[in-house]
Amino acid sequence: MSNGTNDVWSRIDADRDYVVNLARDLVRIPSVNPKFQVEQGLNREADVQVLLDGHLKDLGFQTRNWDVFPDRPNLIGEWDGSDDKSLILCGHIDVVPVGDTSRWARDPFGGEIAEGKLWGRGAVDMKAGVAACVAAARAVKQAGIKLEGRLAIHSVVDEEAGGFGAMDLVKREKRLARRAIVAEPTWGNIVPAEGGLTWVRVTIFGKQAHAGWRFNSMWPQPHVQGRLEPGVNAIELATRFLMALRDFEQSRCRDNWHPLTPAGLATINPGVIRGGAGLGPDGTPQIMTNAAIIPDVVTIDLDYKFMPQEQFEDVKAEFENFVSHFAQTDAWMRDHPPAIEWDLFGLNFPPMNTPVDDPLVSSLTERARHVQRKAPEIKGFEAVTDAAHYAGAGVVPVIYGPGGDGFHGDNECVEIESLIETTKVIAAAIIDNCGTR
Repeated sequence: MSNGTNDVWSRIDADRDYVVNLARDLVRIPSVNPKFQVEQGLNREADVQVLLDGHLKDLGFQTRNWDVFPDRPNLIGEWDGSDDKSLILCGHIDVVPVGDTSRWARDPFGGEIAEGKLWGRGAVDMKAGVAACVAAARAVKQAGIKLEGRLAIHSVVDEEAGGFGAMDLVKREKRLARRAIVAEPTWGNIVPAEGGLTWVRVTIFGKQAHAGWRFNSMWPQPHVQGRLEPGVNAIELATRFLMALRDFEQSRCRDNWHPLTPAGLATINPGVIRGGAGLGPDGTPQIMTNAAIIPDVVTIDLDYKFMPQEQFEDVKAEFENFVSHFAQTDAWMRDHPPAIEWDLFGLNFPPMNTPVDDPLVSSLTERARHVQRKAPEIKGFEAVTDAAHYAGAGVVPVIYGPGGDGFHGDNECVEIESLIETTKVIAAAIIDNCGTR
């Protein structure tokens, strides 16, 4: 190929061990996200970044790092070039906990190579993708290709707990890039779209009272002088709300559609519910162990998905309208409507909706077809990734990475042949997007 791609691919084939060994070295450094598990020796994200920083410096990248959280740094490496043809290669280096080690056939952090696979926690999600990004840039450099556009490699923390590493990066960086490849596992498919996600809390208010006087709020009572004020059971109101929410969710799933995503993606999952008496300073009920109290508060935390083509402000207005109408169905709630708290715990993933005819999508599709010897599927992503935060910052991202098994489960692995293919495709996409001089 005239732009040097064949030479780059030959160099990757001639030194396959580089990307495999780098991925193995990354797996061997435990970097469990400490928001899920704090244990001596397992939370070594900083050590992963030190290893990557050395590789990037060896390739002539100008590197920078800073702590997003204590001892949890982001890392950026950059080759200078034009902004017009700039490209980011991104991956996260935190991993989820191993879980029950007795269910693993191999050491979760041993980096064992067997059966054509690299085994270990983080192998496919997503240290192999990070290694592929570095190895792709290395092959371009070894081939003597001078890129016209600026190339950056972003290695970020905390994706597994909400993407706060990437969120911090895009807020800090005044000079991002036109496009980005996020090397999450896609099994060689091209993923230009994913839905948005936010967490939202709905608080239902009742009126606290003694459970012995429940009859006073349940059945018709004469309004005589001295009658005790009836209680209002917030848990029962919340039960009605959840039933109405299910109908609202079904209407959203039925009426929202995107050609690249599964039908019914716009789900609203009630994930956490707390009911009791007395709203505490943390926004949740203070008393949740006394059934002799008519509860006056319920909090419901929702995992709220929306479609790639939807805007958060529209989704927000639609949900608030639903809650307002629900409150009108009850005399008590008309005067004491539910409260809504958006971006709960700061978690908010913007939608990604990169056009399928974008040049980066076209490049990845054509290169993957050639390398993988079959046409990749162009599809949407069911979950959320750091690509969302780049999309929210105005970058045009696409997700593309290797295949494997066991991510977020037992016996995680990445297929080595898929890792090599991913490295080749990303290397070619670098040349296609950044151009040469």
